[in-house]
Amino acid sequence: MTEALKDLAAYIGEKLGGRIKDTIIAYGELTLVVEPDDIVEVLSFLKTDVQCQFFAFIDISGADYPAREKRFEVVYHLLSPRQNQRIRVKISTDEDTPVPSVVDVFPGANWYEREVYDLYGVLFSGHPDLRRILTDYGFEGHPLRKDFPLTGFVEVRYDDEAKRVVYEPVNLRQEFRNFDFLSPWEGTDYVLPGDEKAKQ
Repeated sequence: MTEALKDLAAYIGEKLGGRIKDTIIAYGELTLVVEPDDIVEVLSFLKTDVQCQFFAFIDISGADYPAREKRFEVVYHLLSPRQNQRIRVKISTDEDTPVPSVVDVFPGANWYEREVYDLYGVLFSGHPDLRRILTDYGFEGHPLRKDFPLTGFVEVRYDDEAKRVVYEPVNLRQEFRNFDFLSPWEGTDYVLPGDEKAKQ
């Protein structure tokens, strides 16, 4: 399996020249690292080349690494029934630089690009309908960013008097609870039933 992946990586590197920054073989899969400007050409090649035929588009996922200059990774997963192999293509971008959309190459990427935009805030240039897809219309921020507060900024509830959904600042009622972290067997002034047996 590893030899076949090495051969495939060499073939792709030979055909695409300097567009492949790095190739990684891990967990029985080949990963290609490319520049965002080359993503459309690389995915088109992987889909149409006779030796590759990665025409089954699986998904696009995102990852956030706030310490990096280009904090977001966009990861494309493809499957080749001919090769019986999967391939992963990674690109890195920042908050302001849009990534070219691959909807023209893989129409199924439409939903996934919207999802990555909604949850991470990664912009896709040339996307036919880049709107939020999972969060509410008035939602501020992007939930899967590592700098997004876990509780969010606002909460929604249905108000019976107003007869509509209302937005309010988050109210964390659990902060005012008084928690006792002592176990029942510690910190008591009395003897629990059965303790007398433990001392014998």
